[in-house]
Amino acid sequence: MRIGHGFDAHPLVPGRPCVLGGVAIDSPEGPDGHSDGDVVLHALADALLGAVAGGDLGSVFGTSDPRFHGVSSSVFVREAWRRAGNAKVGNVDVTLVGSRPRVGPYVGTMRAVIADLLEMPVERVSVKASSGNGLTDFGRGLGVSATVVLLLEEA
Repeated sequence: MRIGHGFDAHPLVPGRPCVLGGVAIDSPEGPDGHSDGDVVLHALADALLGAVAGGDLGSVFGTSDPRFHGVSSSVFVREAWRRAGNAKVGNVDVTLVGSRPRVGPYVGTMRAVIADLLEMPVERVSVKASSGNGLTDFGRGLGVSATVVLLLEEA
């Protein structure tokens, strides 16, 4: 078994679509980024790469590559999982930090999207959120971040 840890953060910008955990969130602002800016799926891909010592998100899916401009971050997760040999993922634990957008109503759908991407039971996917309590730029609503820890069961 191998453990992967991933992290990502993006500033929030007005008028940008907000996609988190592969789910469109109703919000007047969204995470800025070269792709769709989905910090949850970025951190998930980063954790998969970390579990197999496969580099980091930026080295594998660099912002200088025009193929990734505006792309859904599910592309990153699928490729990272492929690089991990499509190994069985035992569980995924996601923590979102930011005072906005409010994601509570979307957590169940995020769990389902992640479970579907990794072909695993939704009961093994956890998505939690913290407002940040006014601390850091995330807590003050200037951005959003995600941390992911996962267990990869090698074949």
